[in-house]
Amino acid sequence: MKSVLIIGMGRFGRHLCMNMSRLGHQIMIVDDHEENLEEMLPYVVSAKIGDCTKPEVLKSLGIANFDLCFVCIGTNFQSSLEVTSQIKEMGGKYVISKATRDIQAKFLLRNGADEVIYPERDEAEKLAMRFSANHVYDYIELSEDYSIYEIAPPQGWLGKSLKELDIRNKYHINILGVKRGEKVEMISASEYKIKKDDHLMILGRKEDTEKILKQL
Repeated sequence: MKSVLIIGMGRFGRHLCMNMSRLGHQIMIVDDHEENLEEMLPYVVSAKIGDCTKPEVLKSLGIANFDLCFVCIGTNFQSSLEVTSQIKEMGGKYVISKATRDIQAKFLLRNGADEVIYPERDEAEKLAMRFSANHVYDYIELSEDYSIYEIAPPQGWLGKSLKELDIRNKYHINILGVKRGEKVEMISASEYKIKKDDHLMILGRKEDTEKILKQL
């Protein structure tokens, strides 16, 4: 369990708050509009109305006490930059700031952010991948090179074991597990035979995975 500060209760900030709460973290949220805080109260241990560009507001939060500080101010980049810089100066252990463009990320990293996230860009890439390729049900980018894909099995793989298919050597990807409905089952036995209703969770490079997707 971590102590988490989230500044900015826009759409992304709210979703982040709910998910961090579901994972058991202790969360404090801050926004300069009271109505943005009200619906989030069941998910947090503390909520504060305030303009975090003002140093006295940030000082009152006890920045150094938080394991993670998220700056989710989306509409005013100057404010995001000021808050990020001040949080780091006040002893923020790990500061994650939201950006929409690369130039914003550069300034944030130079002014105190330990990490920059692009929620809109990342979600757009995920949706583009999902809807561009048939039978891709989900997609998680791990790095520039590797991603995890949830895909339907190619017709030629049905009824065959992982050992028979020799997938790792032939396709240079790894099958992590299978998903049926909401249940995910990890696969360790090479004798496992692929079924028609399996959704395969595969890890691989984009270029290697695209060769498989062309078979679907």
